[in-house]
Amino acid sequence: MTALHEYQRLEAAGLWRASPNAQRRNVVVSVGDATLTISDTRDQPLTHWSLAALERANPGQRPAIYFPDGDPGETLEIAADDVAMIDAIEKLRKAVGRGRPHPGRLRLITFLLSIAAVTALIVFWLPGALRQHAVSVVPEVKRMQIGEALRAQMEKVTGPACTKPSGKGALERLAERLPTADGPGDFDVMRGGVNGAISLPGGTILIGRSLVEDYEEPDVLAGFVVAEHLRAGLTDPLAELLSHGSVIDTGRLLTTGELPEKILARYAEHLLTSPRPALTDEALLNGFKSWSVRARPYAYAVDLTGETTLGLIEADPFAAALPPPILSDADWLRLQGICGA
Repeated sequence: MTALHEYQRLEAAGLWRASPNAQRRNVVVSVGDATLTISDTRDQPLTHWSLAALERANPGQRPAIYFPDGDPGETLEIAADDVAMIDAIEKLRKAVGRGRPHPGRLRLITFLLSIAAVTALIVFWLPGALRQHAVSVVPEVKRMQIGEALRAQMEKVTGPACTKPSGKGALERLAERLPTADGPGDFDVMRGGVNGAISLPGGTILIGRSLVEDYEEPDVLAGFVVAEHLRAGLTDPLAELLSHGSVIDTGRLLTTGELPEKILARYAEHLLTSPRPALTDEALLNGFKSWSVRARPYAYAVDLTGETTLGLIEADPFAAALPPPILSDADWLRLQGICGA
């Protein structure tokens, strides 16, 4: 200990009393190896006090009075003018004290670490775990109700879906041509506000009007539908919706079966204003192959130059042989007029 070596030769006079009823004696105090040695005037040791067990009876006052821990009746008084010895003892007591175990401090640190662990659990683990549980237990009927409530929020911007009967029939046949694992999906063409296609909880896919009116072939529309099928397979649309709310919102869904309108409105705005999550070329190509859809029309619709979608263009699984038609020419024409008068 640096502080100990610094004061090993320091000595001072003092008054020592062995017990409360004993006579005070003149003594010589010296710093030893982790001890304070108290000797009589003939240099005969009277006692040794451990620096680690040294306590002060009157902190901050002079003369300084010390006693061994656990025995306040035995005291050592060092004169007020012996500043060097008092300062040395105080410095050594602090140095030794820093090396002592601090049960109270350890308990405090343990308590704070426990609080931090619980907080981290609540903040980082609980929301995801609760969402996952909700997604696994919410029945399909409730998913469809949530999807309809979300759609109602979106229709404030998009307007109602296009409903021309001949076009609706063609749209149903498109859903049969591009089914989900559970069977034909539910497609709706929206009058405005939707760019591309958007999956809702419950399985409905909202299709932007431009996908049926701006292209000469249905393969582009089919590509966007396949991409939505893939996204829904990677991340459940209900889980995506709940991720935009709080733990309380998820808990409310589990306990009451309802979601606050504010989270539906917030997520509706997100769906209509944010790009859809990106998919890898590998995932898209596997999807096009599974649903028998050409990749090139979709790739050029995403990027007219083909520069950012070159991987899809070059690896189109149906570059050499055409897949079964997406729709008949007559159905495609009907679908293109679904938003007409």
